[in-house]
Amino acid sequence: MTVKLSKSALSQLPANVAVPRYRQADLTAGIIHFGIGNFHRAHQAVYLDDLFNAGSDHDWAIVGAGVLASDETMRQKLREQDWLTTVVEQDSGHRTARVTASMIDYLKPGETGNTIARLADPNIRIVSLTITEGGYFIDPASGVFNPQHPAIVADAADIGDPRTVFGLILAGLMRRRAEGTAPFTVMSCDNIPGNGHVTSDAVSGLAALVDADLAKWVKDNVAFPNSMVDRITPATSDRERGLLASDFGVEDNWPVFCEPFKQWVLEDHFPTGRPALEKVGVTFVQDVAPYELMKIRILNGGHATIAYPAALMDIHFVHEAMEEPLIRGFLGKLEREEIIPVLPPVPGITFEEYYDLIDRRFSNPKIGDTIQRLCQDGSNRQPKFILPTTADRLRAGKGITGLSMVSALWCRFCEGTTDSGKPTNYLDANAERLKVEAVKARSDPRAFLAMSDIFGDVGTSPVFAESFSRILKTLWDKGTRETLTLYLADKL
Repeated sequence: MTVKLSKSALSQLPANVAVPRYRQADLTAGIIHFGIGNFHRAHQAVYLDDLFNAGSDHDWAIVGAGVLASDETMRQKLREQDWLTTVVEQDSGHRTARVTASMIDYLKPGETGNTIARLADPNIRIVSLTITEGGYFIDPASGVFNPQHPAIVADAADIGDPRTVFGLILAGLMRRRAEGTAPFTVMSCDNIPGNGHVTSDAVSGLAALVDADLAKWVKDNVAFPNSMVDRITPATSDRERGLLASDFGVEDNWPVFCEPFKQWVLEDHFPTGRPALEKVGVTFVQDVAPYELMKIRILNGGHATIAYPAALMDIHFVHEAMEEPLIRGFLGKLEREEIIPVLPPVPGITFEEYYDLIDRRFSNPKIGDTIQRLCQDGSNRQPKFILPTTADRLRAGKGITGLSMVSALWCRFCEGTTDSGKPTNYLDANAERLKVEAVKARSDPRAFLAMSDIFGDVGTSPVFAESFSRILKTLWDKGTRETLTLYLADKL
């Protein structure tokens, strides 16, 4: 017997499912969030749910927003259950389920006028984002906003009817400026180095195409705090829906399964106010950069490290990859010898302890995170998570064998087959080009490195090119397993 999730059914849920200790009807909106995906619902929405459960800040509820077809799909699924979400936290010795009610509405994608009107509402004091690393219209190699992107050019030409997230944000800010309302704070929660700076560049860069004075006003008056966010949150499938129904008796259209660990480090720069998130575990600091760099290089870089050898060896789950000694050994050796040594110190953090935590999190057998998820969007993730460390080491004259091996494994993966000949189906905006260049690279490895929008200056380094070429040849000649063995024996 299961209970279909809805506001009216909260009292009927099994005793082992925690429900909100506040009434959703008593909340009022203070935040509009673009990108209501699994990570947001397991992270920011959970922190706010904790705060509301503690009886605080009920005027900071979330209104969802989006611009993609998938956003409308999510909106419909959540609307059917009164915007509620079941969040299941689990590891080898722990599993809990809770229902969160911190979102109270979801704006219909495409209804531009309504979205801009809500953005102009004085009660909205924060606009937050989880739109993925690829959603910021930045050049992958340089990290600089691209004002020539067709979607940005189109919004600049008709800012009264924008189609991008940044067009909507700018249109909302323009309405507030005209009406004498203080601008909202724009808070990115994506895994991008300097995510606040990157978001500021996108909004002010679009504004510059509309009006130079508007761009100056954005830079002078709108706050874009940097943040570091962390929680491993896999995609939802029928597997998770089935587990929730069988183990907790709840039918949820789109539940979220995640690890118990979560972290949020945030610059305290909110001119129009913010919820008291420090009461529920958020760390407010003056400078997020060291924390952010640590997480992006060690955790996200670690995910990129294990993704492609595991895929080439036909491994499905992340924890299964960590059970393979060659992959776990590759990760540990690369982290300790090449990634961690070029990181600046982080207050109160010991890198070895932080890496041990990451090792345990990746090894969690209950989370169900897939290698396929980690392999997605490599053309955006490699330039953010791997290649900056490579560049740092090249500048310092230090070895890059492990890092160039990560890039070579990615190239081998992009060719389209695993070592056993199975197809490597992956999602990437550049998927077709990647495959073409990866096929060329089998006989001419430098063809892959010639994608300067991805590899930048790293791709022109003779040291990197030599190491990449040698390792890619070894991968083709000997296979992934033997190449990993050679690396661990210091014979590459």
